[in-house]
Amino acid sequence: MPQFIDAEDKILGPVTARQFIIMLVAFLTVAVLYKLVPFIWFLLLGVPIIIVGGVVAFVRINGQPFHYFILNLTQTFRKPQLRVWDKSLTTAEIKDLMKDVTPPPPPPPARKAPVSASKLAELSLVVNTGGVYKPE
Repeated sequence: MPQFIDAEDKILGPVTARQFIIMLVAFLTVAVLYKLVPFIWFLLLGVPIIIVGGVVAFVRINGQPFHYFILNLTQTFRKPQLRVWDKSLTTAEIKDLMKDVTPPPPPPPARKAPVSASKLAELSLVVNTGGVYKPE
């Protein structure tokens, strides 16, 4: 039986392939910034990119990678599961509306036909014989 199927494979010490790729992308982005922008902009943009890359690569929330947490968070904000009822009518207004409505009459009580003595005796015979006796 396979165990630890949710554990990712390690490629460099404790670093997994996913973490390595995320950090590689962050470092390559910073390297491109170093070549394209002045040094002060490189520092202002590069440090947050490295920090965000480290957080996405290494931080786990509730045992899930950080990018799953961000995806769940955005999904929750876009479509919340909690439904809130916006009651716009007051209780007095509802009572005024209900005055005009006549309630339907209650349904008649259900009546079962009484069991006759011969039917009752036949049923007890079926139960006593354990179902061997079959009534007609």
